[in-house]
Amino acid sequence: MNLKQLSHTEERLVEGHRLCAGCAEPIIARQVLMATDKPVVVANATGCFEVSTTIYPFSSWNIPWIHTAFENAPATMSGVEAAYNSLKRQGKLDQEIKFIAFGGDGATYDIGFQSLSGAIERGHDFLYVCFNNEAYMNTGIQRSGATQKGASTTTCPAGSCVPGKREFPKDLTRIIIAHDLPYAAQASPHNWKDLIEKSKKGIDTPGPAFINVISPCPRGWRHDGSQTIAMSKLAVETCVWPLYEYENGVWRLTGESLRIAEGSREKKPVSDWLSSQGRFKHLMKGKFTSVADEIQVNVDKKWESLLKLCKN
Repeated sequence: MNLKQLSHTEERLVEGHRLCAGCAEPIIARQVLMATDKPVVVANATGCFEVSTTIYPFSSWNIPWIHTAFENAPATMSGVEAAYNSLKRQGKLDQEIKFIAFGGDGATYDIGFQSLSGAIERGHDFLYVCFNNEAYMNTGIQRSGATQKGASTTTCPAGSCVPGKREFPKDLTRIIIAHDLPYAAQASPHNWKDLIEKSKKGIDTPGPAFINVISPCPRGWRHDGSQTIAMSKLAVETCVWPLYEYENGVWRLTGESLRIAEGSREKKPVSDWLSSQGRFKHLMKGKFTSVADEIQVNVDKKWESLLKLCKN
């Protein structure tokens, strides 16, 4: 798929949303939706994206769209997909329709994990996309299971005794892969080709698919809104957010992560990533610099583990 082809695709998420300037979520959603020319039904968990694209009586959605609660977008989409299959069996519908659910990290890593796990285990044919902005941004920048260690949030603020969040984020992509689903991946909006290709695989693969996408948030991460794409690229270049896919049991690095593994691209230090965001400024000097060192060690450990998986 090239840019000329993409320029002729139907706009399924149109102008008029109220997302913050520099928000990565509409960029990600538009790229995902460009990956298919088939009719699409979308379920959207409660969160920034849901609230800001559907300010009553307006909507930025140009396709069938369902708002669900924080915790049950996968269950909702399971029901829609099951109804669709029933109608096809009855001969009442012969159109090929694709199903996509969107949710933030709060709705995916935490509140909606049970629903997502169940839908994948049952084998429903849909793509789930996580906007990973590493906190509950819609309700005030509270920490989530995706929040990086050392990040200052409203529920784990950095102070004289506590260096922000004390725990490392859970590795949800690997947790999802443990379900042995047909397709799962990590992606970033800065590499549009990689994200669209992975979305197409996820949409076209029979059965459940999952894509975890890094989604910089200027408000919560404390970076300038003009730097969103640069921030997502830096996450990949430091291996904080490696690009890879899992397809029918095979692990593969993609994009810049593949080039880093091959030695043709530099692996940047995690300090470049931390120093670019206000939420980590307390780790750059003073008593909490050791936390930055711990993050680097953890990133290196996870990267080496991923390299081994992708060589098998």
